[in-house]
Amino acid sequence: MAQAGLRVTTIFRQVSAARSLVNPAFGWQVCRHMSDEVKKAQAAANTKKLQHTIFDKILDKSIPADVVYEDEKCMAFRDVAPQAPTHILVIPKKRIPMLSDASDDDAALLGHLLIASKNIAIKEKLDRGYRIVINNGVEGSQSVYHLHIHILGGRQMQWPPG
Repeated sequence: MAQAGLRVTTIFRQVSAARSLVNPAFGWQVCRHMSDEVKKAQAAANTKKLQHTIFDKILDKSIPADVVYEDEKCMAFRDVAPQAPTHILVIPKKRIPMLSDASDDDAALLGHLLIASKNIAIKEKLDRGYRIVINNGVEGSQSVYHLHIHILGGRQMQWPPG
């Protein structure tokens, strides 16, 4: 019996070392959620560039959002499924499905998105720090194929991510 317990403990440590089951800061629930996000990303990959996304509907205001910032180039709003006390999405008004689809001509827009993200973080009083995330493609767990930046803050972030 003790030998079986040792074997389970060893397997658990190997799996944990691979970061595939346990995040010590959040436990099992976050890992289950991460798995859900991977499933969403895999499902979305099949329709990524052809269909309008929920973000298009937020931009045209046919779906409401808690908008925290908007200018002629971008819009920012609170995520409906936040992963941190502050979780805001910044999207360009120009539809770019994913970062790898951006062209050199989009450089100024991409820089604008980052500066807008910084200014939003200041407005949100994230003076102790925040994380900027861009998911790209199915293996990056991108579940909405309209380029977007996540601003995550209000708690200590863990490393390594994902």
